[in-house]
Amino acid sequence: MNTSPGAPRDLAPGTIGMVLVGSSVTVSRSLVHAPLFATQAVRYAAATLLLLMFARVARVPILRPRGREWLWLAGIAATGLVLFNVAVVRGVAHAEPAVIAVAVASVPVLLGLLGPLLEGRRPSRRILVAAVVVVAGAVLVEGTGRTDAAGVAWAALALACEAAFTLLAVPVLRRHGPWGVSVHAVWLGAVMLGVLTLLTGRPAGLPAVGPVQWAAVGYLAVMVTAVAFLLWYRTVAAVGAGRAGLLTGVAPLAAAAIGALSGGGMPGLPVWTGLIVVVAGLAGGLHSPQPGPPVRKEPRPGRDTHQPKGRAPASP
Repeated sequence: MNTSPGAPRDLAPGTIGMVLVGSSVTVSRSLVHAPLFATQAVRYAAATLLLLMFARVARVPILRPRGREWLWLAGIAATGLVLFNVAVVRGVAHAEPAVIAVAVASVPVLLGLLGPLLEGRRPSRRILVAAVVVVAGAVLVEGTGRTDAAGVAWAALALACEAAFTLLAVPVLRRHGPWGVSVHAVWLGAVMLGVLTLLTGRPAGLPAVGPVQWAAVGYLAVMVTAVAFLLWYRTVAAVGAGRAGLLTGVAPLAAAAIGALSGGGMPGLPVWTGLIVVVAGLAGGLHSPQPGPPVRKEPRPGRDTHQPKGRAPASP
């Protein structure tokens, strides 16, 4: 059985998670005129209850954060959940959606560079090259569009928040696992958004939210939050942030495909070209080369290699 990092069973959860994230683009269109903070607070509060229920059924213990773990988890909630949503909504007021999407699609480069450093490893040249290829393909899929200085700033913030969602989880994944990180990040995000809702005086806008919009909130809470978060952090924990980051290239492909199926029309040649480029980048970056034969260590010069019979050699 293949249990090496990058095995299909480790990559499949993250891939499915990114497909769900890509589907959120089409679903979120119905929430453009809904109160932002209030509906997102409801979304994450519902997702918290679902995650706790799933964890209880699966008999997965949720550990209480301690010390600096609160800072990492609060950082995930503040950047990946709260600020990211603000950046996207405010960004599309100054730039075409494709500009924001292309910025977010650039996250594999940041994860490929910074992820291994947080994990105490050197960035892989192969992963970095593959990340650039994936980003290039995502740009072809999403295209380019009109923007101004404010739009560029919001796009840059969205990119930083998307990367932080994964990078800030690296220090706490080992102890809390995908379940713990997802639960704590989501309930903290719900609290932050609830406070923002009260500060902006928008709770009164919730009764005006229609059935279609509530259905969208429900889909985002269940599939794009509770399910997708678990799947994504499962892959990050298994293969590392750098390699998992390549899978973010799946999201714009899924968004384009779902948009076409929902009545947006068939993609043009640039989209199909971008799809081929992304697949090529994923194949190159996610392929795990077979490990070579173990290297036999020669005795160090000047060191007594004689060991008493029946005693194991001391570790260097």
